[in-house]
Amino acid sequence: MAGDALAARAADAMWTDARRVAQGEHIFKGPLGVQLYTVREQAAADLPGTLAAIAQIGYKEVETYWDVYNRPAKELRAMIADHGLSVPSGHFNYEGLESKIDYARELGVKYMICPMLPEKMRASIEGFEAAAAQLNAWGAKVKKAGMQLGFHNHNYEFKSYGSSTGFAALMRLTDPSLVALEMDCYWITQAGQDPVAMMDKLGSRVKMLHLKDRAAGFATSQSLDEAASHFEAVGSGAIAWKQVILEAQKIGVEHYFVERDYGKVPALESLAASYKYLTGLQV
Repeated sequence: MAGDALAARAADAMWTDARRVAQGEHIFKGPLGVQLYTVREQAAADLPGTLAAIAQIGYKEVETYWDVYNRPAKELRAMIADHGLSVPSGHFNYEGLESKIDYARELGVKYMICPMLPEKMRASIEGFEAAAAQLNAWGAKVKKAGMQLGFHNHNYEFKSYGSSTGFAALMRLTDPSLVALEMDCYWITQAGQDPVAMMDKLGSRVKMLHLKDRAAGFATSQSLDEAASHFEAVGSGAIAWKQVILEAQKIGVEHYFVERDYGKVPALESLAASYKYLTGLQV
């Protein structure tokens, strides 16, 4: 009986996949967001106007970052909501993160994300181990405040220190109930890793994705420097986005934020191109 039920479910799944292919079903289902660091220059000059432009493209969410915390949290939250956007997540620097817990709670985010470790902590496996302990401690305080702490990767975490990488140490030593992962697909790829395989390995630990593309033909690296920067609008590079999005949906990723650190194309134009590509993806 159990075998028959499993076979029936497998057949149903195969039929569903075939139907999706035949109908050209759109892959992307959830709301798309923008990491506001992408438009930092525009936001510094006119944050309300920048939010309006993001909403006009079609985005529904934004992820905040440190430079927009120069106004009261309730004011920022209202400004974002006034443009029809929500703010499920924000980046808060490692140094001073604990002092921002109350601000994050007033802002209304679900996730407080630590975007990067201080440079001094990246030089040894002991630095990553100390960071893991600190993230666990902060994670407990963030959880008590009704939110979830997360960590955003770059490529430097994948440098090897003997038998371990910094990333492996962080994932091994942080408590999944206290520290989630916001996986940056660009930096995973730049580090020489496969974002699909990484999601398959980490599963529900990955709560959010940063979506930004990487130009083809460049060497991978584990150093965070200018030679590691090959940013493109989503769909203009070499990352296999269909597979990424399908795997993300499979493991239950909650939020997707388009980001581009910099590039030749104006930021809002790049965001519009990324939005068009992602919402147009079909099986």
